[in-house]
Amino acid sequence: MDSITLQGQIDDQHRLSAIVPASIPVGPVTVWISAHAQEDDGGAVWMTGVSQQWADELGDARQDIYTLADGEAVDPT
Repeated sequence: MDSITLQGQIDDQHRLSAIVPASIPVGPVTVWISAHAQEDDGGAVWMTGVSQQWADELGDARQDIYTLADGEAVDPT
């Protein structure tokens, strides 16, 4: 069984609505609800630490080794 993660909305009449990819066939589904899923404080602290530690390196123009002229477009249209 395939599974995907969707973002949905529950309205004031307790109806669930979500946009589902066209690749999902029509028919019954089982829905698992994770209400108010939140990341713990460690995730935000980690992101802040990494951004501060790497700020000088990521801001250094000498690190920009690729340009828009490099490579080929996947879909040139």
